[in-house]
Amino acid sequence: MSQEDETAGPATADGLLTAIESPPAGAAAVFGAAMPLAEKYAELLARAGVERGIVGPAEAERIWDRHLLNCAAIARLIPAKAAVVDVGSGAGLPGIVLALLLPSAQFTLVESMARRAVFLEECVQDLGLPNVQVVRGRAEELAGHLAADVVTSRAVAPLDKLAGMCVGLIRPGGKVLAIKGASAEAELTRARPVLARLGVTDARVLEVASANDAATATVVVFTAAGERRPGQGRGRDARPQAGLRSGPPDGGHGRAPGRSGGRASRPNSRRGGG
Repeated sequence: MSQEDETAGPATADGLLTAIESPPAGAAAVFGAAMPLAEKYAELLARAGVERGIVGPAEAERIWDRHLLNCAAIARLIPAKAAVVDVGSGAGLPGIVLALLLPSAQFTLVESMARRAVFLEECVQDLGLPNVQVVRGRAEELAGHLAADVVTSRAVAPLDKLAGMCVGLIRPGGKVLAIKGASAEAELTRARPVLARLGVTDARVLEVASANDAATATVVVFTAAGERRPGQGRGRDARPQAGLRSGPPDGGHGRAPGRSGGRASRPNSRRGGG
């Protein structure tokens, strides 16, 4: 196979080829030893992710700058051995990127849409990530069943709505890291009354960059209330309790909670995500 053939993307629905962006200068310094896996994940996003509608076709040409490096920037805000819940994980952004960078941390990827949850399971298996599990469900339904040190999100919901989704998943004193764009300050201003009612403290916007400035992100950071709110769980980590399914429902044969196991079957969805 020629070099040109190796770099060409897969055929899309209209018969065109999707180009795959090459890693930019500085990416290797950001990902270090995880760079080979980061490259493999970028290819999964640009090929299978685009083919299956998980990632928009135009995003294949900016996987690194717009997505992987943007997510990688917040790794420095997460303790090395934290229990992390990624809300609305979608294609695994930022959850899978952070799991590559923080192998001693434990990650739970929460996704409500079946086809996205299946894609996440396949990525976890193909990348061989023992520190990641996938839970199909809505964040609101999992409140009281997960207890994380850090909750992450990216492009999930406006901050006032997102805060309500996240606070039930986090330990008292834990942090929420919401990757946002240029509207972060305005979103935070609008959300402050909701944050106050939720007992959130220390909400602020940070501009985060890696040591070599290759990875940058705008993130809203806030701390959960010091005392557990009614209805919040008492779990010791972010793994689901009995009765919650890790990965998409598949007739009882899904991967056991807390394990990175076999490829999940493709379920039908009553949430419109099948």
